[in-house]
Amino acid sequence: MEQPIFTEECRDAGTRARTGRIRLPHGEVRTPAFMPVGTNATVKAVEPATLAELGFDIILANSYHLMLRPGPQVIRAAGGLHGFSGWKGNFLTDSGGFQVFSLSALRKITEEGVSFASHLDGSKRFMSPESAVELQLAFNSDIQMQLDVCSAWGSEPEEVAKALRLTTAWALRAKVRWERGREEEGYRGSLFGIVQGGFDRELRTRSAGELVELDLPGYAIGGLSVGEPFEVYAGLLAHTAPLLPEDRPRYIMGIGTPEYILAAIGNGIDIFDCVFPTRTARNGLWFTADGPMAIKKAQYAADFSSPDPACGCRVCRNHSRAYLRHLFRCDEILHSMLASYHNLYFLHDLVRRSRVSIVEGQFAAFAKAFLDRYGSGKRARKGRESALVMEGAGSGGGEET
Repeated sequence: MEQPIFTEECRDAGTRARTGRIRLPHGEVRTPAFMPVGTNATVKAVEPATLAELGFDIILANSYHLMLRPGPQVIRAAGGLHGFSGWKGNFLTDSGGFQVFSLSALRKITEEGVSFASHLDGSKRFMSPESAVELQLAFNSDIQMQLDVCSAWGSEPEEVAKALRLTTAWALRAKVRWERGREEEGYRGSLFGIVQGGFDRELRTRSAGELVELDLPGYAIGGLSVGEPFEVYAGLLAHTAPLLPEDRPRYIMGIGTPEYILAAIGNGIDIFDCVFPTRTARNGLWFTADGPMAIKKAQYAADFSSPDPACGCRVCRNHSRAYLRHLFRCDEILHSMLASYHNLYFLHDLVRRSRVSIVEGQFAAFAKAFLDRYGSGKRARKGRESALVMEGAGSGGGEET
C-alpha cells in the first residue's frame, strides 16, 4: 500500500491514548475525533457551516439510505456528497450493512452478498461487497467502509463465526474493487476494513489478523455497543484495539456518550461516531458537566441559569433553562437546533480537552476527573434522564432516521 494516511503525533504516558492526524482528500482530521452522524447527507437540525464553526473535520453519511434516495446517480451528478450537500470537510460513509440487517426483515445472506427489501417501499434490492464500494465511489467518500456482517449481542457461536468469515471474504473483494476505482476512475478516498467476531476474544483476534493481512488504509472495530453491558464493551475494546496496526487510523463504530468515548480514547482509538448526541438533543436531553439533563422537567420552568454553567458555547452563554424548556414544550424547531448545537459542542470540547491532556501526559487523570463529576451529577439527577442515557449509550448504529 502507499504511504499510510495516519501520523501519530503524541502518546499519553500512562495509557494507550494518542493524538494524530488523518490525511484525507478534503483536509486533515485531528485525532481523537468525534464524527457527527449525517445519515441523509445532513446532520439533523445543524447546517454544514455550523458544523465547521464547531470545529468538526469529518462527518458520517449512510450508503443504505442514500442509495434509496436520492440515489447514487443524483449524487454523482452533483459532484459527490460534497457538491450535493455543501459540506466542505470530509465524509466517512458507512457501507449500509448495519442498516440492511437492522431495517430489512426480508433479507438473505449468501456468499455473493445480501438480498433485502427496502424499508421505504418494499422493493427488492441486492448489495455485494463490490456494489457497496461502487456506491461510495459515486458518493466520492473520503473514507468508505467495507460491507460486513454484524453479529447481535447474544448471537449463537456458529452465527458469529459465519459473520466473521463472510466479513473477511467481503473485505478482500471490496479491496479489489476499491483499488480498481483508484486506478481507473481517479478515486482518492480510503477503504477501511471492519473487525468482527462478536464477543469471543479468539474470534476477534482471528478477524483482526485476517484483515491486517489485507494491508488496508484503516481499520474499524464493529459489533460493539450493540446492547452489551459497558464492562463487556470495555473488555472487548481493550482486547481488540492493540491488534490493529499503530500506523493506521482506528475507528470504533457507534459510540456517543462520555463514558464510551473516553474508554475508546484510552485504548488508542482515533475516530468514533454516534447518533446519540443529536437524537437525544431533539428529545430534550442535554449533556452537561454534571451529567445529562432532561430539559422538560418542571423544575426548570423558572430556572434562568445557563443549561451548563461550565460550557462556553453560544447557547449556554445566551439562553436559560427556562427558555429552552419553553421551546421544547412548544415543539419549536429552534429547540432541536440549539440542543443539537450544544450537545455536539460538548462532545467536541470533551475530545479537544482529551487531546490536550494526552499531550500533557495526563489523560488518565483528566478522564477520571471528568467522569467523577459527570457520573456524580448523573446519579444525583434521579429519573428519566438517567434511564435515557443508559439506553442510548450503547445504541450504536450510524443513522439518524
